[in-house]
Amino acid sequence: MDWRWTDSLGLALMGHGVPARAIHWARAAERAGVGSLWVMEDYFRPGAYVPAAATAAVTERLVIGIGVVTPYTRHPALIAMETATLAAMAPGRVVLGLGSSNRRWVEQQMGIAFKTPLRGLRESVEIVRRLLAGERVTYPGEVFAANEIALEPPPTRVPIVLGVKGPRALTLAAEVADGVHCSILASPAHVRRVRASTTGARPDFKVITYVPVAVSDDGARARQWTRPLVAHYLGLLHGQSILEDAGIGAARTQPFRDAFLAGRAAPPELVTDDMLDAVAIAGTPSQCRDALARWAEAGLDAVIAVVPERADLAGQLDAIGGELSAAWKKLRCR
Repeated sequence: MDWRWTDSLGLALMGHGVPARAIHWARAAERAGVGSLWVMEDYFRPGAYVPAAATAAVTERLVIGIGVVTPYTRHPALIAMETATLAAMAPGRVVLGLGSSNRRWVEQQMGIAFKTPLRGLRESVEIVRRLLAGERVTYPGEVFAANEIALEPPPTRVPIVLGVKGPRALTLAAEVADGVHCSILASPAHVRRVRASTTGARPDFKVITYVPVAVSDDGARARQWTRPLVAHYLGLLHGQSILEDAGIGAARTQPFRDAFLAGRAAPPELVTDDMLDAVAIAGTPSQCRDALARWAEAGLDAVIAVVPERADLAGQLDAIGGELSAAWKKLRCR
């Protein structure tokens, strides 16, 4: 794959509005100069492959990322089949993100055994990669098995990135994947840890991440747009190492967790300026360029912008695909 798409910021599609608006957003993103479009899949919200296919069909340049899906709810052979179909619609423009998801969604809510997630992820990467390479696969794994399976017709190669955070999982990614797709709220410090944990990876190994992004000449307004989004994920990711990397310990995120478990939104004013600056790019164009520099210096290859619902997406796309992407490309070429 031509990785030049990482020279521009990408855009994440997420939320209940994705099915109705994905085609419009994809066309607007391509016109604005955005490099990639990533479809999130969080249970039990809109799935990834249908909007990914719709956006692939109406664009010519945009890279379409699946970020990320789990083999526990789709067998690796089905992931390979769906990914191959998408790659046939957008040759050379598809990146597959795989992750193990979490026990609550998979085991508690869907009744699917969630055993040895790292082993399952390793096996799924091998099965998917071999099928996408056109092999006929028989694979008697401990978690997943395949018996005499081949895709018709054989597809072209698709890069695979892993949505992982922990030390053992990052070591696995360095061994078997083409990159790591970091979670939202991945700080520059987290990116540095990912780089340090994947030093044995292939030379073109990529690190990309979702980052809340909002830009406005009224910097305070852009930051206010972003606070509710960050507050939600501080509650969801409470106590995880990704927040510890950012210097945001469990004691500080406990109020967000309490609100999350109670099914209510935490007051956005609880998101302090230092929290926001650690995990988001929000403010004036100048402030956003300075923030981009922090991620670039940490070793990040691509910023995938998560635009807050309160921001006007059309206006944000012009800034993301224009001024911010130009700044990002300049930073990466240093």
